[in-house]
Amino acid sequence: MKFFIDTANLDQIREAQELGVLDGVTTNPSLMAKEGITGRNNILKHYVDICEIVDGDVSAEVIATDFENIIKEGEELAELHEQIVVKVPMIKDGVKALKYFSDKGIRTNCTLVFSAGQALLAAKAGATYVSPFIGRLDDISTDGLNLIAEIRHIYDNYGYETQILAASVRHTMHVLECAKIGADVMTGGLGAITGLLNHPLTDIGLEKFLADYKKGNE
Repeated sequence: MKFFIDTANLDQIREAQELGVLDGVTTNPSLMAKEGITGRNNILKHYVDICEIVDGDVSAEVIATDFENIIKEGEELAELHEQIVVKVPMIKDGVKALKYFSDKGIRTNCTLVFSAGQALLAAKAGATYVSPFIGRLDDISTDGLNLIAEIRHIYDNYGYETQILAASVRHTMHVLECAKIGADVMTGGLGAITGLLNHPLTDIGLEKFLADYKKGNE
């Protein structure tokens, strides 16, 4: 399973990259605004800055919701850097744009997916990634992980190559359950990744090893 980090914070991206397990980055206008990145030119520059840190795919989101302007924005984003994946919303004109981009060889990430039917449409339109938001489903007392399982089953039935990018991952158990189900990618905050490092027995064992070493070398 690929690990993406969902942020626009360059320091967090660098930390994840230095850990040696980062495969890519997802971000969105809300995350950009959180880092104080506003204005079209600044946002575009920030995407390039992210691409220069990581080795993998960087999802850059269109703001438009009509076909013509989704295409215009998407082509502009794709020209920024070879690592850019155009992030397109799951709406009617978005699906049309997915097909257009696919035919043009531009990679895409279909975002704001909350049902297996939406994921099926995205795959048929040729999306590179589909992003079901499992955390947001959990927030409304719906099983987000079950959606990942449904999409995995449908894609396996028909051999769709669209990668399942489990989004809105909130914690380490989300990561582990997505891995068990067979999500191709997870994206979440830095803590969801670094949290996998933690286990009390590791801490206890290391403390004992160091104490024993110290005793033997006094």
